[in-house]
Amino acid sequence: MKLRRRSTAKDAAHPQQGVSGTAKVDRRTKDLTKRLRPGDIAVIDHLDIDRVAAEALVAAQPAAVLNAAKSISGRYPNLGPSILVDAGVVLVDDLGADIMSVREGKTLRIEDGAVYLGDTLVTEGVLQDAEKVGADLEEAREGLSAQLESFAANTMDYLRRERDLLLDGVGIPAITTKIAGRQVLIVVRGYHYREDLQTLRSYIKEFRPILIGVDGGADAIIEAGWQPDLIVGDMDSVSDKTLRCGAEVVIHAYRDGRAPGLERVEALGVPFVVFPAAGTSEDIAMLLADDMGAEVIVAVGTHATLVEFLDKGRAGMASTFLTRLRVGGKLVDAKGVSRLYRHRISTAQLVLLAVAGLAAVVAAMVSTSVGQTFLGLTGARMDDLWSWVVNLAWWT
Repeated sequence: MKLRRRSTAKDAAHPQQGVSGTAKVDRRTKDLTKRLRPGDIAVIDHLDIDRVAAEALVAAQPAAVLNAAKSISGRYPNLGPSILVDAGVVLVDDLGADIMSVREGKTLRIEDGAVYLGDTLVTEGVLQDAEKVGADLEEAREGLSAQLESFAANTMDYLRRERDLLLDGVGIPAITTKIAGRQVLIVVRGYHYREDLQTLRSYIKEFRPILIGVDGGADAIIEAGWQPDLIVGDMDSVSDKTLRCGAEVVIHAYRDGRAPGLERVEALGVPFVVFPAAGTSEDIAMLLADDMGAEVIVAVGTHATLVEFLDKGRAGMASTFLTRLRVGGKLVDAKGVSRLYRHRISTAQLVLLAVAGLAAVVAAMVSTSVGQTFLGLTGARMDDLWSWVVNLAWWT
């Protein structure tokens, strides 16, 4: 790491102020967020910060995010930087490789895009704000057509390579979990997954679907109070505790047989099967459920829109596009279902509605002979009850 001593002239130009915090360093943003604490400074190397990564960072409440890469490269209008800036997180971009050489645990200070270790300038980048992010996003939208062409080309390439799997289910492993004729709920830790799971509580209680967690989605199922039946993925973001929960484990492997999560699962002593496929883990979860005879497949947190496809990576998300076409009418996307119920009636409104309804009933009874007779009888009964209470009080 090349460190440059801060000069006296710079001392005058930059007083001892700005954002300070403990550095937490990792090239994989989703790994970093697991150990990030409020007030820390996240040091990442994340080209085009996607929405899921940004929301995970915001939830960890860092003082700042230092990105070795460009948070918006211009390939497509990714939403992550806007989320960070709107949440008040200091975001410094394009800091270069030097920032990744900072030792974790060191105290960093940020002033106007410059990063200091003590009085030593480590490197300088671009301090992002709402105006700068907005301008970069607008520029990225203008180049979106090129990304669409690339996405289409990747889709056709994937179709050629995985035609047998998509059309005939060749290569799908046998599992012991009984899915035929059952409904299946697939959970991915994507957009709004927590809110959507909460909204689906009644559905899960009534229909008791087979619960499939895709990597960290299995943790999400347990956090919501349920037990996953299947865990599918490359096992890079699911906890050891969840892997030992008793769910059947399906390890996603590359087409050449390499399975990054294999060694970890073997070390835990958990039984597993391997599913080699070129697509994403959420794709193989859908293909597995479909091939095993699922009646309905409900998806939470999966990727569905164009921006989400591009956020995940163009080459990888071509498989998701085609998988959704194959699953067809079985698939029910629960994405954003929680937002349908966001504006609920308050308790005060319910009380007011009940009072209004009662007043309407009384008014209707007063205006009819039957109602008047009923009210008269009720009044007489109340008088008798009151007389009985008075007499009882007198004798006692």
